[in-house]
Amino acid sequence: MQPIISIQDVGKTYAGGFTALKSVSLDINKGEIFALLGPNGAGKTTLISIICGIVNATSGSVTADGHDIQRDYRAARSKIGLVPQELSTDSFESVWATVNFSRGLFGKAPDPAYIEKILRQLSLWEKKDSRIMALSGGMKRRVMIAKALSHEPRILFLDEPTAGVDVELRRDMWEMVRGLRESGVTIILTTHYIEEAEEMADRIGVINHGQIVLVEEKNTLMQKLGKKQLSIQLQAPITELPEALQAFALEIADEGNQLIYTFDTQREHTGIAELLRSLNQQGIEFKDLHSSESSLEEIFVNLVHQNQNERQQAG
Repeated sequence: MQPIISIQDVGKTYAGGFTALKSVSLDINKGEIFALLGPNGAGKTTLISIICGIVNATSGSVTADGHDIQRDYRAARSKIGLVPQELSTDSFESVWATVNFSRGLFGKAPDPAYIEKILRQLSLWEKKDSRIMALSGGMKRRVMIAKALSHEPRILFLDEPTAGVDVELRRDMWEMVRGLRESGVTIILTTHYIEEAEEMADRIGVINHGQIVLVEEKNTLMQKLGKKQLSIQLQAPITELPEALQAFALEIADEGNQLIYTFDTQREHTGIAELLRSLNQQGIEFKDLHSSESSLEEIFVNLVHQNQNERQQAG
């Protein structure tokens, strides 16, 4: 399958000498939701700005739906909708006027039926005549999405789309994004909310210090890097592990009332059966077992720390 976005060896060094991106290569597939994760200053917004033609790369190339973003800027940009982090809207304009105007900027013929459709999708129809300055922050965010969709792009960038909005509105937006993907729109999402990526993404890319650390299918990433923990609730507390249990990756918790066993989901033998037999042999009785899996947040934090450690060692 030909990627809808192809990024080849893109680098960006600003005039002051700061290098924001270092030889980034990445393909994004048509119709997927791709989440780009990274700490502040990792290079997420710079990369998006280059793809959208807002910032020029120092090196490398980008194509959007087959169009080179520099040589064929107008055609490439017409394929892209961008919802930036900042809420920059025409405060005195009505919702209808500003979304309609955005469509015209891309040379699209007026289409009131289409504008009505996206305003209804975003629960903005009742506010179509309201001035943007009178809207709540969450509603303004919806207007930004409507503006980005006004020219019917096939690629939509959402740069921290739910920053500062309440949990209920965030869930509504997730549903809307899924609906867009079902209609054939490719979604690229940057977010600080790890649960957003865990909930929605098909694939996840991690960027740190201007370099792509990892790109992986979300489910594969969770399986590869996720750890499982077995919490064993004891009948009676213990103060230290018997020598026979030292070989297991056990941790005493809850003032001795709980043992936590960490195991690798990829191993053929988890060791749980052997552990439970050993507990029985040592006369340690338990009353409850509970297993849990690493969250994407834990995996992300571990990846970033690992990348930083590797950089320090290389330096």
